[in-house]
Amino acid sequence: MTKSTSGAGPLSGLRVLEFGQIAAGPFAGSLLADLGADVVKVENPSGGDGMRGWPPLTPNGDGEVYSENFASLNRNKRSIIVDLKNAEEVDRLRELIANSDVLIENFRAGVMKRLGLGYEEMSRQTPRLVYCSISGYGQIGPYARKGAFDVTVQAMSGLMSVTGEEGRPPVKCGVPVGDFCAGLYAAFAIASAVSQSKETGRGAYIDCSMLGALIGVAALQTSEFFGTGGGSRKLASAHPRNAPYQAFRAKDDYFVIAAGNNALWRQVAEAVGLPELVDDQRFATQPLRARNQETLAGILEEQFVARTAAEWLGEMDRRGVPCSSINTYADILSDPHVADMGLVVPLTMKNGVDTYTTAFPLKMTGYEFDVRLSPPDLGEHTKEVFEEWISSPAATAKPAKAE
Repeated sequence: MTKSTSGAGPLSGLRVLEFGQIAAGPFAGSLLADLGADVVKVENPSGGDGMRGWPPLTPNGDGEVYSENFASLNRNKRSIIVDLKNAEEVDRLRELIANSDVLIENFRAGVMKRLGLGYEEMSRQTPRLVYCSISGYGQIGPYARKGAFDVTVQAMSGLMSVTGEEGRPPVKCGVPVGDFCAGLYAAFAIASAVSQSKETGRGAYIDCSMLGALIGVAALQTSEFFGTGGGSRKLASAHPRNAPYQAFRAKDDYFVIAAGNNALWRQVAEAVGLPELVDDQRFATQPLRARNQETLAGILEEQFVARTAAEWLGEMDRRGVPCSSINTYADILSDPHVADMGLVVPLTMKNGVDTYTTAFPLKMTGYEFDVRLSPPDLGEHTKEVFEEWISSPAATAKPAKAE
């Protein structure tokens, strides 16, 4: 069901034009949309955002399909189509930009400038504009025009060097963290710049790269390099500075414990019936346990295989040791705790198919997340957006002539 566009949120009234493709740009736009911004997705008339074709493509009774991947990143948005190769349509698009607060784009570096829609020109037209470019490697430097997808940036950033098991082939993170970390950084910077723009009347240019985002979230790994001159190594589920802090095999399945201090370590040693390990000089301190973690893991697993994972999880929970089963998404999305958090909500796609989506994951006083707009059909809102943003009495901004 499509709900009213008048729902309040902390970003209500903020106008955002999103030139977003696939994941990073659309995710940044979705975060702003979920918090109440009027996010308008600018798409090409020949198919739009490529993610519209990504499976699962769920059909309705008439065989009309809609991408659930696309729906997950584009609820609460509107869609317009603009042919960026048509000079007349681009001129009209400039009028929309003149009435926008934020512009998000994730083309390759230089594309928007070639179209006459780069930051310098658009900021002369609309000084308050917050303009965010999301790309693989940023707008400057030798890699600026290098193509990027999530896996290539995971490899470039160093992330894959610490992911997986020693001696095994390279492994990427199962979630596209390059795209989504960049989207998170972008949305955070946009919200900050919008606050400044409201105070000063001057917008900002944000150069957000996937590479920079992944280096940014690797603060512990980069600080280890700066401090030691060496790099972290692949440890599978283990931790370079804590033990026991990993997945262990029980009688029937794997489970995870994280005994990240001495008190928790004592509880684990007592749980497996080996309290004497606490005084073992190999394991007496956290650094020693980390240094000797392979030996420690071997001793513990000899005990863990005697009982089921569920039994060990119950024991660790009783003792206050952080622990978890290795959940699938089927497991966690049906978990009663996730239900209590309100993280799964119904969504109706434009072909009428009812499905589910994950909610905006944070709670905030005075705001409650809602799917107020179904993910849009391609170009569904072209007429109404141009009328609202340009032709209505409230739309007073006009583009200045380019210098």
